[in-house]
Amino acid sequence: MLTDKQIASLAMKKIVFGHQSVGNDIIDGIRDLTRLDPRLKLNLVKSADPHLVSGSAFVEFELGRNGNPKSKIDAFTAILDKETKTPNEIALFKFCYVDIDSSTDIPKMFAGYRDGISRLKAKHPCLSIVHVTVPLTTVEGAAKAWIKSLLGKVTRRDMNVKRNEFNRLMRQTYAQTDPIFDLEEVESTLGSGLRSYFTRGKEKVYTLAPELARDHGHLNEQGRRLAAERLLVALASA
Repeated sequence: MLTDKQIASLAMKKIVFGHQSVGNDIIDGIRDLTRLDPRLKLNLVKSADPHLVSGSAFVEFELGRNGNPKSKIDAFTAILDKETKTPNEIALFKFCYVDIDSSTDIPKMFAGYRDGISRLKAKHPCLSIVHVTVPLTTVEGAAKAWIKSLLGKVTRRDMNVKRNEFNRLMRQTYAQTDPIFDLEEVESTLGSGLRSYFTRGKEKVYTLAPELARDHGHLNEQGRRLAAERLLVALASA
């Protein structure tokens, strides 16, 4: 549960959040929290033109095209370039799990993200950027994944390897300097506190916990509320 101090902090901020489908789950989770907690009174606004929204608000909008991460980086920087200097303004966007496929060059994708964020920071030094790790999916059982691999098919395990790689780069680059909303950690953490993962070589590869999923990639009611609360906690302290 959010503290009074965290809720007061959120009420003072303008938050700009670009997203796609899993982001909609998180927004639904925020609506759930506002219904459950009368203290939480966010001005939740959907607008493709956040610069037209004045004052404290949580402005959310659909960003770019799924499957094209560059379109999301470009759209995010273009939208924020319209913003004027606003006190207590925070901006963030999230990629979708479908933005990473078998052909994705992860270092190149991350370099594009890093360069876009660097340009924004240089142009808007008063703007606070919160980084969001890429969401995960559930995975096939080991036997099914092995058979798919024998048939030359890409598995959901393969894709989560790449998503984990991108998220490691994000944490390595920004953990000591900028706030991060670690959606990967939220999605992979079980109610017991343990994490959902498989091993690839010596590496743990984290996956979306089935107990938080409504299909292989989206969040159920429990998952969306958990993600929403963790996001609001991160934003309150940003």
